[in-house]
Parts: sequence; C-alpha cells; structure tokens
Amino acid sequence: MAKILMTPGPTYIHEDVREALRKQITNPDLDIDFFEFYKYLCSKIGELLKTDNEIIILSGEGILGLEAAIASLVEPSDKVLCIENGIYGYGFGDFVKLFGGKVNYCSSDRREGINIEVLKEYLKENHDFKVATVVHCETPSGITNPVKEVVSLLNEYGIISIVDSVSSIGGEELYVDEWGIDVAIGASQKCISAPPGLTFLSLSNRAKEKMYNRKSNIPGFYNNLTIWKDWYEKKWFPYTQPISDLYALDVAIDRVLNNKEFLKIHADIATSLRYTIKEAGLELYPKSFYSNTVTSVVVPEGISFNEIFKALNNEYNILIGGGFDFLENKIFRIGHMGENCNVNNIIITLKALDEIFLSSGIYLKKSLNKSFTNNYLHRLAL
Repeated sequence: MAKILMTPGPTYIHEDVREALRKQITNPDLDIDFFEFYKYLCSKIGELLKTDNEIIILSGEGILGLEAAIASLVEPSDKVLCIENGIYGYGFGDFVKLFGGKVNYCSSDRREGINIEVLKEYLKENHDFKVATVVHCETPSGITNPVKEVVSLLNEYGIISIVDSVSSIGGEELYVDEWGIDVAIGASQKCISAPPGLTFLSLSNRAKEKMYNRKSNIPGFYNNLTIWKDWYEKKWFPYTQPISDLYALDVAIDRVLNNKEFLKIHADIATSLRYTIKEAGLELYPKSFYSNTVTSVVVPEGISFNEIFKALNNEYNILIGGGFDFLENKIFRIGHMGENCNVNNIIITLKALDEIFLSSGIYLKKSLNKSFTNNYLHRLAL
C-alpha cells in the first residue's frame, strides 16, 4: 500500500505528470523541436514566477540551484550578506564560504519572520556587499519571510539578491520582476509536484552582468551558469538534458498555471490547520509569518517525535516530517504543498494524530480531525 505523504516535499505526483514520464524520448542535442520545447517550458516557468528574466532549468534537485547561484555570482573575498532566521538561511553561508566569499550574517528571531527594521538598521551601517541571500520559505520552521520588503532594501544599496524560493513557488505569492529579485530559485519536487531531480532559476540582467564580468574563473562546470549563454541561439546544451523529467515538469507546471485557485487552496488549508493546532492546545513553532506550504508544531510533553513518527508510519502508513539541526526532536511538520495540499489526507493524518495522542495519555482540548473539518468548511464559506 502506498504511503500517505504529508511531508514538506517531495510531494505526490499527479497521474498526468506520471504519464508524461512515459513519452518517447529524443536526442536533445540534435532535435530542433526539443530546443523549442525547452524554451517554451522556460517561458511557462517565467509566467509562474511573474518575470521576463532569463530562466534556466538545471539537472539536479534544488541544492544545485543554490550552489550554482553562489558559485557563479560570488568571487573569492566578495562580501556576502546572509539574511537569516533559520537553518536554511544560515546554511546559505556554507556555500559562500565554499567558494571563498566572506560571510556576514544579519539574524532575526528564529520563531519570527525576518525583522525588516533590524535589517534596515543593519544596512545603514553595513552595505558594501556584492550579493545577499535570503530564504523565502524556511521549510524547517514553517516560516514565510517578507521577501518583497527584504529585496526592496537590498535594491536601495545595489546589492544583488539570491532568493531560495524552493518551497514557496506555487504555494506563496512571488513577483520576481515587481519585487526586483535578481535570482529566484525553485525546484520540481515541492509545490510544483513533479519528480525530484530538477531545479530552475531566473536571472536578472544585473546578475548576469556580474557573472559574465568576473575577475576570477567560476570553479567547476556543472554549477557554472555562464555555460548556458546563448544556448538557444547556438542550439547547444552544455550537457545531455534529462528529457523525461522535463516532460513531467512541463505537465506539472501546466497544472499549476491552469488552476487559478492554487494559491487560495494553499492559504485555506494552511490557515485552517493553524487554527486547528491552536484550538487543540498544541503550540505552533513559528510565532508569526506562517508558511502556507508547511506547518511546524512543537512536540507536546509526554511523547517524542520518534514515537509520533513510528506510530504514524507503522500503524497508519503516513509519513510526516520532523526537525533537524537545532530543531531535532523538538517539532513535527505537516506538509501541505502542491499535490499534498489535499483536504482528505490532512483529515486522515489528523485523525491518526488524535488517536496517537490519546493512546499516549495526551488529552487535547479539541479533536484535531473534527476541528480542522469545521475550520476548513467555515473558511470556504467566507
């Protein structure tokens, strides 16, 4: 029996997307029609990101996009600002160090969204940065950061922005051009609900100018974004394209673009779930700036995450996420992104949690299952 996936990615894949994997492949280096397909797919991703900037799709999951952006934009001794309030935001600094950049951190409370006033004051005194990084959705903690305001401040000082939007694209509002984002990075396996293995990113003219006018060579080949220059005009790919995964991504992107209620569905389910957690007497890990793609809950006293995870997996065939790094064994996470943003599966998961908590002597103020159903129906009626 298939697992019920309630993790924050990878997500379920719709049958239409699975069927696309069966399509006959071609030789991408010789078939002119494939170049046209790839270009059109890039344009659809641009539509999703609300940008006219160049789109590149890379063969590798989201981490490749993060590393490639840093490798291509950061030179040895470049000062880079990592704006962070969580594991992923802080982790951006590891990539910067890997390629010789000098990391500076501007940190915020890890249970809150990035504090714009703190960042504003920081930049008044420290703004000689070539590049800055920020995470849109801090997936480990369930926080969506105010990227629009963050990037606006960076643009005041001419700082190139790299935004990890892997867990937000499709589930949260994102306007790359309107917000002035230089590099926005996404991946196939989150809200897009395609197979894991692809990352995509948008590149502003300012970002490309920085890459093409470096004083030092970009280390490596696979994460060097300049090798894609003029790929369409030259009808040349830098490496063999993962055709089947691209066919699947194409169908998955269409499903997102054709569903005009996609963002609303994420917001309705996420908001209903947060109300439910609070009404039951459980504690949300974030105190504000809640994510619409993943909900992070503090593990209550009287039970451990491992006990919750094992019971869900062994007795109910359900997978949820946990915490890692400083959040290890402190939280559990319910993913509701893309095809996982499914009311029935959330109800099944909450019913299982009701039973697990009760059997462990943890008495909730309200049934998670019944409370969510009521909250969701109430929200739909608004």
